[in-house]
Amino acid sequence: MAVVVHPQSIVHGLVAFADGSLIAGMASPDMRTPIAHCLAYPERIVSGVAAPDLAALGALTFEQADLVRFPALALAIDALREGGGAPTALNAANEVAVEAFLAGRIGFRALSRVVERTLEAMRAAGEISAPTTVAQALAVHNIARDRALALLD
Repeated sequence: MAVVVHPQSIVHGLVAFADGSLIAGMASPDMRTPIAHCLAYPERIVSGVAAPDLAALGALTFEQADLVRFPALALAIDALREGGGAPTALNAANEVAVEAFLAGRIGFRALSRVVERTLEAMRAAGEISAPTTVAQALAVHNIARDRALALLD
């Protein structure tokens, strides 16, 4: 798994194949495109967004992700490597942190700290086991939300 930063925000995803080729999903950086996609899936509808003008852009650049600058990305990579309930817990804690940020309760830099502390608390309590049912996945989710909310108080 590799993560790169693409400052132009035109390439939204890449798929690598065994033969070494890549396919890029490209679109203008406008949320109307993914919203239209979700609303009409599996069909495609007019979103009102023009395709990117690649000639005007001139170049597309990619950089290695700086995990110090992007601590939430480091947490996500670690959760994916850990597996089990860690990605579910990370997602739930992130939902709580983002809600708190949008409500003005925490600053931007606190987002990843809330997620990190939630995961640490759950690991210490043995609460990040791999769910085998939807009910178990929801339980991990709910525990993470509760722990993240408690950290905000």
